[in-house]
Amino acid sequence: MATGDKRSILTQGQISVTGRLVDASNATLFATVGYGSDQIACIYKPVAGERPLWDFPDGTLADREYAAFLVSDYLGLDLVPLTILREGPYGMGMVQEWIDIDESIDLADYFSRDLPQLRAMAFFDAIINNTDRKIGHLLPDTEGHLYGCDHGVTFHEEDKLRTVLWQWAGDPLTDQEVDLLHVLKNALGKECDLSPHLTHREIEALHARMVRLLENRTMPSPNAEWPAIPWPAF
Repeated sequence: MATGDKRSILTQGQISVTGRLVDASNATLFATVGYGSDQIACIYKPVAGERPLWDFPDGTLADREYAAFLVSDYLGLDLVPLTILREGPYGMGMVQEWIDIDESIDLADYFSRDLPQLRAMAFFDAIINNTDRKIGHLLPDTEGHLYGCDHGVTFHEEDKLRTVLWQWAGDPLTDQEVDLLHVLKNALGKECDLSPHLTHREIEALHARMVRLLENRTMPSPNAEWPAIPWPAF
């Protein structure tokens, strides 16, 4: 099914909640979206089910999840499953296409490999300042494509990158990565407008991060003043 068709279904279809992911710290509901004869499995995270976070006092997890999707989509990285914001049975929230992962992949081994798709995710996380890239947030599908989920704690104005993907720390950026940074830096507030979903200071910090990455021309290294790896790592 084409992405445009999926977007129409997620946007216009009726959400039916069928379960809940009990390990999630915020309300994370498994659902289906039906529109005519078409149906898509999805994750629905209503804003009403979010817990307040002391270090993210402004905005919502749902908005930051959607902002992460917008960045991935604008840059053509395709690292975040199709994501929208809409009303659902429990109010406004994030709705994201469900990804069936390749059950034959051992994530405990997979995450530490030197693979292009993992490096792309590490590069993406450096841009969005992901504070919670756990092993279990990696979603390799059966066709060899890698997606990532749970981007609600991203775009903080302070350097809080916390991830299990440190294989390339200090390595030079590729020409393609440099080009992508230029593209996004020049598009902020224009073709890629995140202002409905992030604070002004978060957007300024995003711009400053990209400037630093372009100046250093290297993948980031752990911040000595902040835990480098989320806990639990999985």
